[in-house]
Amino acid sequence: MNLSQLKPAPGSTKNRKRIGRGPGSGTGKTAGKGHKGQNARSGGGVKPGFEGGQMPLQRRLPKRGFVSVNKKDYNLVNLRDLESFDAGTTVNLEQYGKAGLVKKMKDGIKILADGDLSKPLTVQAHKFSRTAAEKIEAAGGKAEVI
Repeated sequence: MNLSQLKPAPGSTKNRKRIGRGPGSGTGKTAGKGHKGQNARSGGGVKPGFEGGQMPLQRRLPKRGFVSVNKKDYNLVNLRDLESFDAGTTVNLEQYGKAGLVKKMKDGIKILADGDLSKPLTVQAHKFSRTAAEKIEAAGGKAEVI
């Protein structure tokens, strides 16, 4: 195979339409835009969603619910995920990333009580559920709020 002899598959490429290049081309004079009107003008046309003056669909539909601008979005980590750490370890922000428990940091880390903890760990996080903190301390560890 010679790279200088490569060609695209037959029928896979087309020449672009050259508009406004004289009457013989078939798309001369008005360049395929017709006569006058909004779409014939330079910069003409309508924006997406425009319905000719009728109230557009995105404005006809009712708004639903409430979205708080101050809402915090936490990375959630369960107690069963902390079982992979050795006893006596201090589990800090770097450790979560290395263990693959947190891929992309959001507003913080919250520890949830799903599962059991059998070894004493010092767990550092931004928030703890009440039961998660109780389970960590019952296993002989510490729950530290950062």
